[in-house]
Amino acid sequence: MEVFLVIVVVALALGFDYTNGFHDAANAIATSVSTRALTPRIALIMAAIMNFVGAMLGTAVAETIATSIIDLQDSENAHGLTVIVCALLGAIGWNLITWWRGLPSSSTHALIGGLVGAGIAASMTVFWSSVYEKVVLPMIFSPLIGFALAFAIMVGLLWLIRNAAPAPTMRRFRLAQTVSASAMALGHGLQDAQKTMGVIFLALLTVGWADPDEGIPLWVKFAAAAAISAGTYSGGWRIMRTLGRKIIEVDPARGFIAESVSATVLYANAYLLHAPVSTTHTVTSAIMGVGATKRLSAVRWGVARNIATAWVLTIPAAAAVAAVCYLVLNPALTWIGRLF
Repeated sequence: MEVFLVIVVVALALGFDYTNGFHDAANAIATSVSTRALTPRIALIMAAIMNFVGAMLGTAVAETIATSIIDLQDSENAHGLTVIVCALLGAIGWNLITWWRGLPSSSTHALIGGLVGAGIAASMTVFWSSVYEKVVLPMIFSPLIGFALAFAIMVGLLWLIRNAAPAPTMRRFRLAQTVSASAMALGHGLQDAQKTMGVIFLALLTVGWADPDEGIPLWVKFAAAAAISAGTYSGGWRIMRTLGRKIIEVDPARGFIAESVSATVLYANAYLLHAPVSTTHTVTSAIMGVGATKRLSAVRWGVARNIATAWVLTIPAAAAVAAVCYLVLNPALTWIGRLF
């Protein structure tokens, strides 16, 4: 039974990673595609490659997911694995709903919401202080910092290039966007692929198939990196349209600043705070920040309000789906376990 559940966890985790890839592909490339700095196909290939590279560059965020959200150490192996399965179902379900609606919600918070919801339904210990410090606070401050930094840097840039010829200047920024979009895709892989690694590592720790002192096995890193890259290459056109054009019409200079600021915030959280922040929240707020430098009315605040609503709902909605899955699946899996 344990072997079967571990296989299910790995399959669902990689499936979540794949949906994360096509759900969040827009984060790295939407502005570059909308400004025609990159063609859609080239942008997707670049993002897929950089997602893979980023996924292999660290494990701190993965270890946070595996050890700092819920405590499965005292549960029976099969029970703990059931909780992880239900958490993944909750996260995948919310990802698909928001993808269908074209809303750039957070796969990170969907996964954390799934873990919390399944953990509560199973009467597991939830590390609320860690959730508050490493999830809730970054969820609040990362978008605010992204907005403020993007706005301030864009204002300074506009002053620096105030006398420059518009056409050649925008051509240079269009070229620079190749670098900033690559940096953004690298940060996306560094942050988001690690969450899948963390879930698989949590399952392996639950059944004693991994040693916490030895870290995450190489095959887990490779599988998560490959899954998110494949998902990225499949594209997320619905969300890409929202980020690239529906929030604000982005020019190459603003696209470059938004991507650069977002990548910086992602790297800082991954390497300094070890916090699993939302790539989606960060880049969306940065796009709003650079857009607001035109004038506040240039940002389509109605679309922004819909996105913010999806942000607020993500953790409780994914938690609710995961809790329902647990209440349905746990009795069935317990019954099957008794048969074997």
